[in-house]
Amino acid sequence: MTPELTQLQQRIGYTFKNVALLELALTHPSLVNESPDINESNQRLEYLGDAVLQLVLSAEIYRLYPTAREGVLTQRRKLLVEGRYTASLALELGMDACLRVQSKSSELTRNSSALEDAFEALVAAVFIDSNYESARDVILSIYGDLNQRLAHVLPRDNPKGRLQELVQPEHGNAALRYEVTTTTGEAHAREYTVTVYFKDEPLATGCGSSKKLAEEAAAQIALANWQPAPSV
Repeated sequence: MTPELTQLQQRIGYTFKNVALLELALTHPSLVNESPDINESNQRLEYLGDAVLQLVLSAEIYRLYPTAREGVLTQRRKLLVEGRYTASLALELGMDACLRVQSKSSELTRNSSALEDAFEALVAAVFIDSNYESARDVILSIYGDLNQRLAHVLPRDNPKGRLQELVQPEHGNAALRYEVTTTTGEAHAREYTVTVYFKDEPLATGCGSSKKLAEEAAAQIALANWQPAPSV
């Protein structure tokens, strides 16, 4: 076993009983074309891994957001399983150093599509090598805090939504409130100041030409200063 494979197993917190499965998960189709002794790539594993990943994250998001509607749950899952995101997770794990590709195609080790497929194939390899529970543990360990992950990938023009994503799972829907503290200017040129409160403790204050813009400004500042476990 190469040092890269050993390190990858350490990073995901799982040791394969059948190392051939891990090697297969990292085998790009280009290598099959080059090596007559290699007759299978990671494409079949990628197919299975996609389903396992979708199920694990669907169940976890469903648990984390008990009041969210189906469409919202689907959007959150989509953000976490889309190709660019899983490719970035593969890079975090150092999978680019392990990917087995055709010798003339070394640039594929940084290719987003190749890394996405390898990540999903890795999930399937863990699942086949062990069971659903182990695959679930590995996936959730790789993703870490889903609230933090979602806060970084939700649309950047929705700071109130992103702040709510951080607060809701642990503290509920009513933990945040926005209050207009001052209004200045003539009727045609109002300036609003809004403070966002977390359980009656002020988090941040923002200003804007409308209540909506002031609330978003306050939320944006609160996000920048957010502490994962605020004390109240």
